[in-house]
Amino acid sequence: MPLLKRLLAWFQPDSARPLTQAWLASAWMGVLANWPLWMHLQTLPGIGIGFTIAFAGMVIAATGAVLSLLAWPRLIKAVLAFLLLASGALAYFIGAYGIVFDPTMVVNMVQTDVRETRDLLSWRLAASLAVLGALPAWWLLRRPAAPAQAAGQRLAGNLTSFLLALIVMVALALSVFATLSSTMRNHKSVRYMVTPLNAVYSVSAVGVRSLSGPKGPPVIIGADATLLARPDGSKPPLLLLVVGETARAMNFSLNGYARPTNPELSKLPAHSLHSLRQVSSCGTATAASLPCMFAPQGRADFDADKPQENLLDVLQRAGLAVLWVDNQSGCKGLCDRVPNSFTNQLPAGAAPLPPGLCDGEECFDEALLHELDKRIAALDPARLQRGLVLVMHQMGSHGPAYFKRSPPDLKAFQPECRSNELQKCPREQVVNGYDNTLVTTDRLLARAIGWLQGQQARFDTGMLYVSDHGESLGENGLYLHGMPYAIAPREQTHVPMILWIPADGALAASLKPGCVKGLLDQPASHDNLFHTTMGWVGARADVYKPERDLLAACRR
Repeated sequence: MPLLKRLLAWFQPDSARPLTQAWLASAWMGVLANWPLWMHLQTLPGIGIGFTIAFAGMVIAATGAVLSLLAWPRLIKAVLAFLLLASGALAYFIGAYGIVFDPTMVVNMVQTDVRETRDLLSWRLAASLAVLGALPAWWLLRRPAAPAQAAGQRLAGNLTSFLLALIVMVALALSVFATLSSTMRNHKSVRYMVTPLNAVYSVSAVGVRSLSGPKGPPVIIGADATLLARPDGSKPPLLLLVVGETARAMNFSLNGYARPTNPELSKLPAHSLHSLRQVSSCGTATAASLPCMFAPQGRADFDADKPQENLLDVLQRAGLAVLWVDNQSGCKGLCDRVPNSFTNQLPAGAAPLPPGLCDGEECFDEALLHELDKRIAALDPARLQRGLVLVMHQMGSHGPAYFKRSPPDLKAFQPECRSNELQKCPREQVVNGYDNTLVTTDRLLARAIGWLQGQQARFDTGMLYVSDHGESLGENGLYLHGMPYAIAPREQTHVPMILWIPADGALAASLKPGCVKGLLDQPASHDNLFHTTMGWVGARADVYKPERDLLAACRR
């Protein structure tokens, strides 16, 4: 009986025992902060209420086991306050957008900027933070100081609690083992929906990787980079690489989409404009895709934890001029060693940005074209004589506030969702807002081609556009992007790629007639970008692989 009294004393409402606080918080987060998980489980075949209750018990036990090890008077309140607030935020984002929280999402969070963060704020997020996070955290922080206890006794109690939690978790798992193993095998996203354990695991994984990764400068690649000799009298190449954002191939009318999302590009001669329809991305988020697509290895062999130089370094080492112009949250380190600028950083002597092109901190993508000639004039003249690779990084179709990404005169599809809480809008309005962003990208690309045509007296011009990843627009309850690649829907990995090769240019003359058209329905991916770019501008190095150069097989 004394033991029973002691156990009951632990769970008195005003108890200050760290273990009590840990278990109360575990139950709160396990049941309430995981409401998106419980709703998701009920949509899966073969999942009944019995399994859901057992799984909830496993989540509470697993969370309690972790927190038992941290149940020390000077530590537990701060840990619980942080986890409760994080759980409130995660419950909102998982429930609202159907996302999962894995290590890639942690990297996305670290690399986001104020504009992107602002687009995610809403009253529902504030309510979730307050009810699921702030209120219980406030209650816990008001508990009195824990009674004095010898360190050995507290350690013994924490370890006992940890072991009991593991026993309960294992017992519950065994009671529903068949359903549990099938669910974990066939629905891998479930493991990244368990709050707050998904946050603990993902943040820890990213932290361990960053601490254990190699230090120092990036590994040099393409040390032998050089340029192929050009015929006398020929013009140097000017390749415009447009890195799209969040554009999915299935919504491009050039690829068969019923809506006219490419009204300007569709007017260009078909023998010069080529839209590849079966292109896969390296990742499902910018932080994963950008470094991978500018690397020579390809998605299967690329290791983000081993810093190395990229395509831009190799092109610059070969002797070309390289310029990166950004209209988003940065180049993720790709442009650190080459000339680079943001759209709101104008070169000396440039005219001010036209009214309406920028609003505060954000510009429409057409600002990428503003005063390009002056930006290029500031580059090394000797390099420009050998050629130029110009990279434009779009804001593109970045959500959830799609309505902010298109100017008033390009909102062809109405009504559009005017909220960043996409789940509150009819899906037709979400698609309308998204498709308007693609019309905006279409105009940018058409005007970029017009600018390139104006450079043909000096350069042999061309353009390659490819998006970094796709986007979910409510299919199967998913919004936005960032799902783990192994379970990501095709909407997030199927991206557009467009080549503009003017018929009167040197590159077109070097290709077999009609050959590029034969590539339009062939499988391609971000793995081809590095090698196709090198082949296009006549750069060569030991890392160049002609079998990954999309145009290599078409050269005469």
